[in-house]
Amino acid sequence: MSVEKTKKLSNGSIIPRLGLGVWKAQDGEEAMNSVKWALEAGYRLIDTAEVYKNEVSVGEGIRMSGVPREEIFITTKLWNTDQGYESTLKAFDESLNKLGLDYVDLYLIHWPVKGKYKDSWRAMEEIYQSGRAKAIGVSNFHQHHLEDLLKDAQVVPVLDQIELHPRLTQEPLRAFLAENNIAVEAWSPLGQGNILEEPILVEIGKKYNKTPAQVIIRWHLQNDIIVIPKSVHQERIKQNIDVFDFELTDEDMEQINQLNKNERFGSNPEKFDF
Repeated sequence: MSVEKTKKLSNGSIIPRLGLGVWKAQDGEEAMNSVKWALEAGYRLIDTAEVYKNEVSVGEGIRMSGVPREEIFITTKLWNTDQGYESTLKAFDESLNKLGLDYVDLYLIHWPVKGKYKDSWRAMEEIYQSGRAKAIGVSNFHQHHLEDLLKDAQVVPVLDQIELHPRLTQEPLRAFLAENNIAVEAWSPLGQGNILEEPILVEIGKKYNKTPAQVIIRWHLQNDIIVIPKSVHQERIKQNIDVFDFELTDEDMEQINQLNKNERFGSNPEKFDF
């Protein structure tokens, strides 16, 4: 994959800039097929989590695709009820077993559970040192969570996966992550479908003969944000990766930036009920 399509993380791991998220993809045929279709369409990053309850199907989809394991970057995540030192080690083994893999490319703490995430991180550092996770990171961590984690961490997280889209651009957090060489990855990058009829996005799309979703994905890529749109529809999966043949202008980018309202469509890490 070209440099345009991949990014080097702080520990040297190479991650595709665009991947498939499988949140809400039903375990069984739906999740299996979406992974297989994505890999057939050229995706090489698959993002799942223990709480999605589809790790078994993700593993099956990978094997069904025929794409060699070493060519695929696979992320899974530690759920909140499994946080803590011993329980993290156990949960990781279970995820690996469900996926049917010897290792994952990235293991993330899913949410910053107060009083638990430091012990979880200690276990994750151990998993990383063992080579069974090629990189470790976090998800939904705000700046103060990361500052707290970094006081004791031996390994700096390579990535923070956060809700990010044109209505929630997260610029202060992105600046902090850049300063600390922590990559940004967007979940719900299309705003859970809530912004696809935004007139500016429709207008920009017409200019390039692209859908609003493709315009948003391109905006993420040009902002150096790793992006994992979710879809279980084969045509949509193909469309979402068809974004490397056009480039948004500075004016386009600024117009999209102006859509920010600091509006969340998912849970706020400060208010999430753990």
